[in-house]
Amino acid sequence: MQMLSLENELKENAYPGRGIVIGKTPNGKYAVTAYFIMGRSENSRNRVFVEDGEGIRTQAFDPSKLVDPSLIIYAPVRVLGNRTIVTNGDQTDTVYELMDKGQTFEQSLRTREFEPDGPNYTPRISGVMQVENGSYNYAMSILKSNNGNPDACNRYTFTYENPVNGEGHFIHTYMHDGNPLPSFEGEPKLVSIKDDMNEFTDMLWNSLNKDNKVSLFVRYIDIETGKYETKIINKNK
Repeated sequence: MQMLSLENELKENAYPGRGIVIGKTPNGKYAVTAYFIMGRSENSRNRVFVEDGEGIRTQAFDPSKLVDPSLIIYAPVRVLGNRTIVTNGDQTDTVYELMDKGQTFEQSLRTREFEPDGPNYTPRISGVMQVENGSYNYAMSILKSNNGNPDACNRYTFTYENPVNGEGHFIHTYMHDGNPLPSFEGEPKLVSIKDDMNEFTDMLWNSLNKDNKVSLFVRYIDIETGKYETKIINKNK
């Protein structure tokens, strides 16, 4: 698989929607994840990321303008022991609760499907990272309608064992802007990761479309110790 420029992938796509990146730094020291949200409507753009325990949640920037919270207010990131869960919806809670009961990442997502927001039927994208005693692996998932047919749900899970230094994978909800919005196709894109967290964060934020970007979360986890550092950028301040 060809390694793509994450910077170009973002700069050349005005509306990838919501996106998850998971990978490993070139120096092999850090497990990395990033999650961003974008918005076309006033309701979608009226959001910020705030820290919530070891994870984050979305929150209305101006509560008086919040119209329908059902698909835009959720916890994108939660931590369950040595596992970090990142998703684009309230399936974060589903994965957290069912994995806590002993089910696998894939099993927990069998209870969910794409979002009920026809005609887009936005895919549910999810990731889980496991960092323990110097070892690291991760998995990503997408639940999507069958070419816009809401009667059929296609489920894909991708597992990455012993991730290669400097490599990451990027999955997002939409191929590009449109009406209806076309769902992501194929497996997660192979992209490069940077050693420097500030540099990686700045690259992501500056590459997202300035009109549509809303919020960005980045976390670097030390694979040896499990300690992490988090950065959040919100367009609304």
